[in-house]
Amino acid sequence: MSALSEDNMRTIIALILGASCMVVLHALCPEPNTLTDFNGNKICARLFEDSHYVYDQSCGGEALDIFIDDDVPIMPYRWRNRASSLVVSSRCSLTVWSRIKKEGSKRKFSAGIQYRLKDVGQGLFGNWDNDIAAYYCTC
Repeated sequence: MSALSEDNMRTIIALILGASCMVVLHALCPEPNTLTDFNGNKICARLFEDSHYVYDQSCGGEALDIFIDDDVPIMPYRWRNRASSLVVSSRCSLTVWSRIKKEGSKRKFSAGIQYRLKDVGQGLFGNWDNDIAAYYCTC
């Protein structure tokens, strides 16, 4: 048996590093029954800035935790109309509005994962992708 050449060894290392990077980039939505904050306390819901047509790659980017009984008629500017996927905790529901002060279209999400808000219709031609401006969450 001959030893691997230096070029072949570099190729193998590059492939291994590339594969490990793909694993790191792979986002996965948390299960509704495991939704907690950094201290391990149950939260009501979590919004994510990214979604993907491959569901296993949704729930990426920055996230906003929504706590139990949060009633936010005007979302912070940084998060207004930015959510593309969401997870609602078990035995909870998240009601969202398309405009500040709980105006515009309204939608209630039950416990579960919404991988792509683009897939959730809003009116005749719209959808909920990047269109949440107010919310109320209860468990």
